[in-house]
Amino acid sequence: MSRATAAVSPPAQPGGETAARTGPFLLVADPQAELDGLAEHGITVVQCDDGMEALLRIGAEQPDVLLLGADLPGLDAVTLITTLRRRMDLRIIFGVGASDAEIAIKALQAGATACVVKPYRITELLPLLQVPPSAEAPLRVGDVELDAKAHVVRVRGEPVHVPLREFDLLAYLMANAGRVVTRHEISRHVWASSIEPPNNTIAVHIKRLRRRLGDSEKSPRIIHTVRGVGYRYAQPDEPPAEVAGNL
Repeated sequence: MSRATAAVSPPAQPGGETAARTGPFLLVADPQAELDGLAEHGITVVQCDDGMEALLRIGAEQPDVLLLGADLPGLDAVTLITTLRRRMDLRIIFGVGASDAEIAIKALQAGATACVVKPYRITELLPLLQVPPSAEAPLRVGDVELDAKAHVVRVRGEPVHVPLREFDLLAYLMANAGRVVTRHEISRHVWASSIEPPNNTIAVHIKRLRRRLGDSEKSPRIIHTVRGVGYRYAQPDEPPAEVAGNL
């Protein structure tokens, strides 16, 4: 019997029904993971030992977050991430060791949400597992509406396709509309990293977001650039901002 089948699933109610989960549901696909402290924070943890079992349980149980290790047996981690990204926008945390830099890059390119260092530390995992209260209700600023629960963005009532990372970036900017958010804040809250992503990654995502929202790249009305600092999601009726050189 695998650990996943053992005692990690939510308890059954009389009559055979599964008890409702009151907090985030984390599926762990890493045989080496030790996460005993998460239950104290209201996190439901289901643990499995290989990639194929993880894929089956994701389809059956719909977890909120997947934590998987770089050395996942069976279906390898990067293939699992790639397969999942074709089907859903599940939040994926990738656990890496000291020698896993190359596979970490591949995992992020395949669609992993964030990388964390092994052995896992509860204090580092919690911010990635807990859904902010602001994500519960739809956000609306001007012509743009973002519904995090349904994972839908609408511009003037029309749905717009926004990939996961850009979706998270847009949600963070809209939740902080009217104030400047620094690149460091964006790195921490959207990329779950204390180091700014390489190669002007944030600027590229901002450029793509502007295009999806129908915003001008040269005189944006929605997402303003504050040169050398970060970005600001404009309040309705603000004049357009000039963008020159650095995005």
